[in-house]
Amino acid sequence: MDRLEKYIINVLLKNDILTDSTCVEVKEKMDIGLTLGEVLISDNYVTQEVLSLVFLDLYKNKKITLDEIHDNFFIEKSTFLDIFAKKNNMVYIDLNEIDIDYRISERISLAQLRKFKVLPVKEDEINVYIAFDDPFDINAQDRMQQIFNRKLLKIVITDDNQIEKYLAKLELSEKIKGTVADIRKELSNVSGGEIESSSSSGILNLIETIVKQSIISGGSDIHIEPTENNCIVRTRIDGMLAEIFMFDRDIYPPLVSRLKLLSDMDIAEKRKPQDGRFSFEVGDKEYDFRISTLPIMNGESIVLRILDKSKVLISLEKLGMHPENFKRFSHAMKAPYGIILVTGPTGSGKTTTLYAALNDMKNVTTKIITVEDPVEYQLNMIQQVHVNEKAGLTFAGALRSILRQDPDVIMIGEIRDQETLRIAIQSALTGHLVFSTLHTNDAISAIPRMVDMGIESYLISGSITAIEAQRLIRKLCPKCKESIELPESQLEKISNYLPNDYTFFRAVGCEHCSGTGYAGREMISEVLEISDKMQSLIAKNASKDDLKKLAYEEGYVDMFHDGVLRAAKGNTTLEEIYRVAKE
Repeated sequence: MDRLEKYIINVLLKNDILTDSTCVEVKEKMDIGLTLGEVLISDNYVTQEVLSLVFLDLYKNKKITLDEIHDNFFIEKSTFLDIFAKKNNMVYIDLNEIDIDYRISERISLAQLRKFKVLPVKEDEINVYIAFDDPFDINAQDRMQQIFNRKLLKIVITDDNQIEKYLAKLELSEKIKGTVADIRKELSNVSGGEIESSSSSGILNLIETIVKQSIISGGSDIHIEPTENNCIVRTRIDGMLAEIFMFDRDIYPPLVSRLKLLSDMDIAEKRKPQDGRFSFEVGDKEYDFRISTLPIMNGESIVLRILDKSKVLISLEKLGMHPENFKRFSHAMKAPYGIILVTGPTGSGKTTTLYAALNDMKNVTTKIITVEDPVEYQLNMIQQVHVNEKAGLTFAGALRSILRQDPDVIMIGEIRDQETLRIAIQSALTGHLVFSTLHTNDAISAIPRMVDMGIESYLISGSITAIEAQRLIRKLCPKCKESIELPESQLEKISNYLPNDYTFFRAVGCEHCSGTGYAGREMISEVLEISDKMQSLIAKNASKDDLKKLAYEEGYVDMFHDGVLRAAKGNTTLEEIYRVAKE
């Protein structure tokens, strides 16, 4: 037991929170490999609130960090900071939860904000609220009070990582100040304040900057959202949204108008959702963008999907499936007919897996036709049909026509209803190999899901060849990851999945990974190949538990197992596996 742990136990004893007998129990549990935090919180000896009081002075005197309190003693950061703020007559604000008024920051140079490590958050008629990295820095407080001398200074307590994060965003926004100034100049020269002509160089430069930054960051989607005070630009990196730009609200209307012009939308229509697409050159490479608008309270939410063809023109082998799952999926692809389903939530890489499979199959002797809504990537040697519900071309309607085109392989973008599923099954039973997607949590759940959609069990058993389920997990940044020893209690829970040699790592964060600790993503998956025994069980309408039991007997490797193996190799963290594929 180290000095800190002894100190905590002594404080709890002194304040009659622990007794001598419970202290003995706590120490015994620590002797078998549990940490003090695990024992105190998980076994309900103390609450998070009570344990937080022990750390107030330690945190104030910088003898323990917020991350150490959270990681080692299982206290939520928000719980601790709220108690800390109240005890010191300050205000706790989670900066991620509020709409920061960045106009206040314009009164101070970025150099001074950096020097004093402060961030103005909001103001009212009496107070100005400023977040301090060190809330007890008198010099920083005096300087802020001089700048905002007409208002009372309210000291805001927040996670110091958040202050650094938002200062970095302000720094990024500083770089586009020249572009924003050009846009304002153009706005002042246009009657009505709307830039509608294609000659608006400022707006085009801004769009190029947003797109370029998102692509450099490895983003998959760009979200442009108006708030009451600002226009926020976020990009989805490794499945998580990150804010990359923010600027004043007046830049938002011309930006939206220009994006609508680029994608052939009606710029006057602001009350209905619209969809479109456009191409944009970044560096020496052309990217396609699918754009969607949605009317919201403060204007329209704009989402751009970045479509990079090079990401899907890869072979199935390079997707990084577990060897056993790759073997099963490849074997299913060699079947002369049947349905191969790829399942998982939105954004789990299903489309990439389907395109990779088709990419491996395409050749001069095989006719492949796809029906998609919309066609995201255009592929050579594959006939692609775009579903158009308004024109009456539905998935089911397109499928009927496709069957008259003598295809060998059919890919259906998504099975949404019973009619489409029934035609897909009929296609499989009449000698076609059909690929499609379905929204289920795991591979085995796809079978009862199809029964719920109204399909007879005997048809499902006779037509399904294999079902693959997948998720995307974030990979650890190789530059900053650190090896860790897992508590014995955690190792016990995953002991059945562990290889002989393993090392677990934790996410740290550095410049290379923008402080997240993760860089890039990889797939975890499970493949249920329909054997003769499995066919028989499905035809008998067996329960999901019976199907699962047989699957494991036949060597089924589930997603959680696949994920633990990747964490044990140091590719990702165990926390990430629990987040994405919790059993």
